[in-house]
Amino acid sequence: MANAVPDKRGGGYVLERAYQALLGAIRQNKFQPGQRLLETQICEWLHISRTPVREAMRRLQAQGLLEHRPGGGVTVCLHDFHAVAELYVFRETLEGTAAGLAAQHADKTEIDLLVALFKIQQDLPHDAEIHARENKVLHDHLYRAAHNQFLLKSLQSLHESVALLGRTTLSVPGRIEVAVREHGEIVSAIVARDPERAQEMARQHVRSSYQARVRLIMEALDLAARLPVEVDSQ
Repeated sequence: MANAVPDKRGGGYVLERAYQALLGAIRQNKFQPGQRLLETQICEWLHISRTPVREAMRRLQAQGLLEHRPGGGVTVCLHDFHAVAELYVFRETLEGTAAGLAAQHADKTEIDLLVALFKIQQDLPHDAEIHARENKVLHDHLYRAAHNQFLLKSLQSLHESVALLGRTTLSVPGRIEVAVREHGEIVSAIVARDPERAQEMARQHVRSSYQARVRLIMEALDLAARLPVEVDSQ
């Protein structure tokens, strides 16, 4: 778990730190989908009072990451397959469009940067979190190379939603190698100024990412089904 949250700068500071600690734990899969979270346990973990913990948990409920459990208590949300599918369909459309536009509008400096970022990815250690960070950098530069401010804002908002799904799909065995290869195909199409191929390669990249996401969700559901039921004695 994360380090204790010091109560030094007032309620707002403690609330934000509590929220970030819980959000980080959910994203990093330290809390499993379907797992029951007890206020008393979170307070003990973060060394803070119930008020900021309760408010942070309400904020996460509003974002759809936590939900009330029948009979009382709060659990980490189990992913809705339909919602995830809709998210990835939208992502496929936007990312395909961005790659196609980049192939048309990226300048030489932007293309050189995409090539350099791809080469960096090829030499990274086999670590999902490291690849996830560099993956975000490459995608961010690709989106900007499309030269469409409205598309850029939509993609940035979309990726905030994807990040809330939890563990990176690059943690799925074999996904790193496939993703790097797919990035190479997208960048090559942009270098060749081939918008149709760039768009199709980007869409394929998102489709294969979705398959990896489904695998992670199935694993999470299986684990949640085997979690012991916790009883709050408070």
